[in-house]
Amino acid sequence: MKAFFTNGTYDYLQQLKDKNNAILILHTDEKAMAYEENETETMFESPRSYEIVVESGVLTEKGFIVMNNIPVTDEGRPIFETQFKKRAGMIDNAEGFQAMRVLRPERGNTYIVLVEWDNKEAYLKWKDSKSFADAHKKKDGDKKPPYSAGPAYATEFEVGEKEEE
Repeated sequence: MKAFFTNGTYDYLQQLKDKNNAILILHTDEKAMAYEENETETMFESPRSYEIVVESGVLTEKGFIVMNNIPVTDEGRPIFETQFKKRAGMIDNAEGFQAMRVLRPERGNTYIVLVEWDNKEAYLKWKDSKSFADAHKKKDGDKKPPYSAGPAYATEFEVGEKEEE
């Protein structure tokens, strides 16, 4: 299964969604992007394309998404993917969890670990949990993972209708 992103204004992306209801619109106050999953091609003119390597849960039209962007070396790809495949399902029972995707880039080296929650509060509650601490515990002190190709960063988005200003 493939995943695709494209950027645009919220209004433009809403027009795309009107043509294809399977698109999710992710947004903040400053930016918006559309996300689509399917087996073949996308309707997006300038997509960023990914292969879904781990899939859990169902993405919904309303929620809070955290995308961890993780640069991975070419040699480290199998290590990174195996690590997430072994962890698959560990987060599924967290309160407020909806879905997770681990996305391998078709170009570049930055994987995306996309997790959807009921709301930001559910995410923050999980982030303060023992489950989160255990999953993110450094095994070799503060040493970076063997697959790391640079610093990771997270982005957060709302999913669903944008509130009128």
